[in-house]
Amino acid sequence: MVILHTAIAIAGIVALIIKAKLDPVIALIIGALYLGLATGVGFTETVGAITLGFGDIMAEVGLLIGFGVLIGSLLYEMGAFQKMVTLLVNGVGGRRLPYALTAAMSTVFPSIYVDVQVVLASPVVRSAGPQIGQRGLPLMAGALGTGIFAGYVFVIPGLAAVSIAGLMSIPLGTWILYGIILGPLTAILTTLIFRLMLRGRYWKPSADEAADETTDSLNTEEPSAARATMPPLIVCLLPILVPLVMIAGGAFAELFGATHDAIAFIGDANIALFVGLLGAYLLARRALGAEGSNQAMSKGFRTTGEILLITGIGGSLGAVIAETGLDAILAGLFTADAGAPVIISILLAWSIAALLHLAIGSVSVAAIAAAGIIAPVLGSIDVSPIVIGLAVASGAMFALQVNSNFFWMFKSLIGLSTQGTLKTLTMVTSIASVVSLPLVMVLGFIV
Repeated sequence: MVILHTAIAIAGIVALIIKAKLDPVIALIIGALYLGLATGVGFTETVGAITLGFGDIMAEVGLLIGFGVLIGSLLYEMGAFQKMVTLLVNGVGGRRLPYALTAAMSTVFPSIYVDVQVVLASPVVRSAGPQIGQRGLPLMAGALGTGIFAGYVFVIPGLAAVSIAGLMSIPLGTWILYGIILGPLTAILTTLIFRLMLRGRYWKPSADEAADETTDSLNTEEPSAARATMPPLIVCLLPILVPLVMIAGGAFAELFGATHDAIAFIGDANIALFVGLLGAYLLARRALGAEGSNQAMSKGFRTTGEILLITGIGGSLGAVIAETGLDAILAGLFTADAGAPVIISILLAWSIAALLHLAIGSVSVAAIAAAGIIAPVLGSIDVSPIVIGLAVASGAMFALQVNSNFFWMFKSLIGLSTQGTLKTLTMVTSIASVVSLPLVMVLGFIV
């Protein structure tokens, strides 16, 4: 009955989000309340689990998410990301541009929102596409889509990556070591496969591309620093690069047994991202002035609240699931086949995240919900938590399609028809999810 009620709760959450158009926060709370009461956890215990689950996940990732969003907001307002995209266009040839774009999106850009990324990069895609060749527009669109979401789920400080790591208690330093390789590798391989697909009759411009007027009429807001004096690009990106080096340095030090309080302090993810935030704020004060930097911070604060709430509620759902005793049941499923426990565990984690994404249409909500469901059973699975976490990240990308707001933003900004968006964004996120799955499986036998 626990499995049945859990399935009803998850299906109910999905239905409330899609059919009833409820906000995911409300739907997740309703699902958690139903699950706790239906499985006999009890009134007081259910409320307690929801409260403690929220608090526990906030203690894990609350500051990280807040600092990361504020860094992205400040750098965006300074125009740092726009300058980097322009540099990519001018610095590489047409044939290499899709790979350069997808690599940049999956490594440096995850510090900002996916919708901001597509707003920033869509002019590059539209202008550079025709210069690459007859299939340049879909190729650039595919490179953009796969780079955005490979970075979002695999690379710190991508929101989905941070959320999964927090929910599953995976050290960010450990995640960085694997994600920084898996993210761009997935993006580049996907772009290569998609390029091969475009050589045939897959793409039909008359049906797959929208009229030029669609994109000409778009009102794309530029950063407020478009006319401001900016420091060199490498300086602008230091608030991202320095924290990553600090966290990775702490992870490597721990790996090689170099333990010291000072090293642990410097390598702590909260301290590292605060250093990044401080650096971004000082740069913004110089480039934008006090008023401009404070406006950028205000925008970041507004965005942070929504993210923190839904992430915390994801932790609440996981805590209620833990109280139901489902962990023992799922642990049995994860170890059902003693001949191949690693493969089965990875496939189950991937499938849960993929099904949630197909149903809900949000990569972040699918990743958070799947991580919350699986986190209680991690101790019973004979597979490293980082591998299961990466499997969830891989599955959460699968087949982004029409029930996603991003899908329609992507369609309009790039200048594609609905069919063309399915052929680019939906296709590349499906390929990226499937391509990354065997890479995660390989890690499962190594880690």
